[in-house]
Amino acid sequence: MSTTGATVKPSAQAAASRTAWLQHPLVRPLGALVALLLVDAFLVPGFFHLQVKEGHLYGAIIDILNRAAPLMLAALGMTLVIATRGIDISVGAVVALSGTVSAMLIGGSEPTTPMALALAASLGVALLCGLWNGVLVAGIKLQPIVATLILMVAGRGLAQLLTDGQIVTVYYEPFFFLGSGYLAGLPFSLFVVAAVFAATLLLVKKTALGLFIQAVGINPVAARLAGLRTATLITFVYVFCSACAGLAGMLITSNIKSADANNAGLLLELDAILAVTLGGTSLAGGKFSLVGSMIGALIIQTLTYTIYSLGVPPEVNMVVKSIVVFVVCISQSSEFKNILRRSA
Repeated sequence: MSTTGATVKPSAQAAASRTAWLQHPLVRPLGALVALLLVDAFLVPGFFHLQVKEGHLYGAIIDILNRAAPLMLAALGMTLVIATRGIDISVGAVVALSGTVSAMLIGGSEPTTPMALALAASLGVALLCGLWNGVLVAGIKLQPIVATLILMVAGRGLAQLLTDGQIVTVYYEPFFFLGSGYLAGLPFSLFVVAAVFAATLLLVKKTALGLFIQAVGINPVAARLAGLRTATLITFVYVFCSACAGLAGMLITSNIKSADANNAGLLLELDAILAVTLGGTSLAGGKFSLVGSMIGALIIQTLTYTIYSLGVPPEVNMVVKSIVVFVVCISQSSEFKNILRRSA
């Protein structure tokens, strides 16, 4: 009997280990990303082909990573906001406003303002936008979607007023390095994303910030009664989200060498929300994954690249995203999960 028990026990442990691996929150987003990459490998000629030109890496994968950089930054900020049961739909407007400020201050081939000061001012405007959202949500207790809707409309409107509705072109070469330059053969924008991601990960993993955010997201009333300064924490996540959007705006402006207040960052907030939910962050708050949000952003950019590469009309991209949003929201519904358990 003891021999049989010794034989069965390791087998049961191995089965449990396999089940636990399959239940890891990153398995599904990683599986979706790998599936998309395999589709591209079969349908897009030379998808995985990389080549070196003038010391820089070029190829479809590099292009996807580079174009996903602003979305990854926006998704990082959105992750912390959603983890506190909030939402920020003003991200696109902050992108437009930040990009407009940097472009107008830098100006032509000879900048009217030192580039460092222009970038600092652009980031400062983004921080003020986040502070405005945080005060409305945490101080005045407005619903997050209503509070950020105000800035979503006003922010883009202000950017359009600053530019008179025109596209502001930038000719200053050093500024272009931020969004389209290369470092060690890779796009510099990826190093910006890596730095912000590493700093955020350290904050939520090596300090109590991550635990505090989870506590507020799970039960804000209990967190406040336990002594947490919930208003300060909520304000911080909105400021951080806007700061990430401000950086994304500077990357976009630098990449396209102009500021387009009408279209820059348009609907980026929706892509950021989708990326966060695809990565496993719960819309109900509390549970969040920074790594998952990065994977979600790559899924969206890869999907966009796939649709364009196959010659499918761009409008289909919006339809596909809406279907993905529907599926993600349904999969997070407690009632839907109960139905699946009963049917099983």
